[in-house]
Amino acid sequence: MKNNRDTYEALRDKIDTLSAKLEKEHKNHLMCKAGCDLCCMDYSIFPVEFYHIRNRLKESNYLHTVPPTNDEESCVFLKDHQCTIYEERPIICRTHGLPLLFQNEDGDWVLSACELNFTDFDMDEFTDKNTFPQDKFNSQLFMLNKEFISNFEEKKYNEFDLIPMKDLLIHLT
Repeated sequence: MKNNRDTYEALRDKIDTLSAKLEKEHKNHLMCKAGCDLCCMDYSIFPVEFYHIRNRLKESNYLHTVPPTNDEESCVFLKDHQCTIYEERPIICRTHGLPLLFQNEDGDWVLSACELNFTDFDMDEFTDKNTFPQDKFNSQLFMLNKEFISNFEEKKYNEFDLIPMKDLLIHLT
């Protein structure tokens, strides 16, 4: 499992590096700042991420102090519009706000970005060089997860199972 952990962290680091490069390149068009939580929802993530985050939070003796909310769509790790697990947040959260390039179900390329960003940007200026290749990294994460669940004995998952982030709270108490 250690090799899997190292591989996950290497993928996460590669994503962080590219995200930082794109953040710098698009800084004049990004409204994302500390306190903005428009994208922070109760995402479901692959078991490889779920258990990695769980283990890292346990190792750091994370204490969850966020009061419960009636909003079932918001992330349970938001406190005062700030992420309480920012360093261990999942990959999907590491790309928020960036221009994401992916293929839809029809095979057409789609560009997605936060509605607050790129309001005065010519969309034709986006290329594969200044967007985040979401499919590429999602494929790598999928394959890493597939390997993880094949060796995971704690519980059986199939390759398409996702676990809600809020379920981390059950594992941390």
